[in-house]
Amino acid sequence: MRIVGIDPATHTGVVILDVAGTPILETVLVGKGKSAPGGITQEQRVSLENQLYRILQPGDVIMKEGIGYATERIVTTAKIHGGLESMITRKGLTFDEVAPDAVKKFVRVSNWVGEKGSKQRLKGSAKKKVMAAAALEHFGYSNPSHDVVDAYVIAKIGEAVYRVRNGGSLDDYPRIYQREVVWSIVDPDGYEKYKEAQKKKSKSSKRRGKPAAADGHTQVTEQAFLF
Repeated sequence: MRIVGIDPATHTGVVILDVAGTPILETVLVGKGKSAPGGITQEQRVSLENQLYRILQPGDVIMKEGIGYATERIVTTAKIHGGLESMITRKGLTFDEVAPDAVKKFVRVSNWVGEKGSKQRLKGSAKKKVMAAAALEHFGYSNPSHDVVDAYVIAKIGEAVYRVRNGGSLDDYPRIYQREVVWSIVDPDGYEKYKEAQKKKSKSSKRRGKPAAADGHTQVTEQAFLF
């Protein structure tokens, strides 16, 4: 049994973990052939798909990153994802999908930096550096390729999902943000109910606006009983 993490793109990161969670393949797949500015040609896409097909083996447990709908090249991205998914199916395998934001969440990376009111969205090299630092902090893992780093985190999510589905427990993941990512994949309905409950709890715990005199009096009375 191998855990395969796939980060689909024109440069597709792939990391494969063995049963002990040790990387046995760390690579970036790039389609060969005539190129086109700002996208990927049919020749390159077929090459990319064939490379993934040759890597996969029967029994592989696959986790791939889903499409980030905020991407600037949604058509190209969709073609790449669809092609790679077809290769997985042709190999007789199935896959789970994790949202791009959930990949970041698993290693506690936010899309934004800065103070409230002046936050800026992480982009380009800044986002890559933060992900690299987070992978090193959480797993002691590093790689010069940001595509490989992302694929490694995706593979670790796949590993966690596999273990929970096969006798493990969500409690094995004490970091709540990691537990929530795994939960959202293994039990999406249960996770949605949990999120709704959290929202209601958050709303009910918020203080009301400036209280009237009667409200203030009631609060003092309650405090006398509580303390």
